[in-house]
Amino acid sequence: MSDDHAVASDLKRSDLARLTGCNLETIRYYENVGLMPDPPRTASGHRRYGSPHVERLNFVMRARDLGFTMEEIRGLLSLVDRGSHTCAEVERVGRHHLDVVRDKIRDLQAIETVLAGTIARCTGSDTPDCPLLDVLSEGQAVPERVARTSE
Repeated sequence: MSDDHAVASDLKRSDLARLTGCNLETIRYYENVGLMPDPPRTASGHRRYGSPHVERLNFVMRARDLGFTMEEIRGLLSLVDRGSHTCAEVERVGRHHLDVVRDKIRDLQAIETVLAGTIARCTGSDTPDCPLLDVLSEGQAVPERVARTSE
């Protein structure tokens, strides 16, 4: 293969990693958990990857970048592999994930509010009294939803 834009075929795992920007160990992990299909092997036992592996790994990596869980990715891939998925099925997964993301954003905003308010009460002096340490030690002023999120 002369360049990265050529049709991927007969690739070694290191080539797959280079083409996709994915770590070798991560590729192994995805294979072990079944997100990546086992590649065919040469007579000498070396793995050989092709364009479908590049496409699937890119799909998994983009899904991870968007925060999809491994199970959600597995579900999406199952729909794709089945070959008879509908946009409505995929949309349900996407909408659920969007709800989860929005919940996390709300939780992070609540955490930000608590931290900003607590740090604003810090004097920055050389005394051992510190509102932030008090909040961490006693759990005071932590909204219930924020406390639940960290469990």
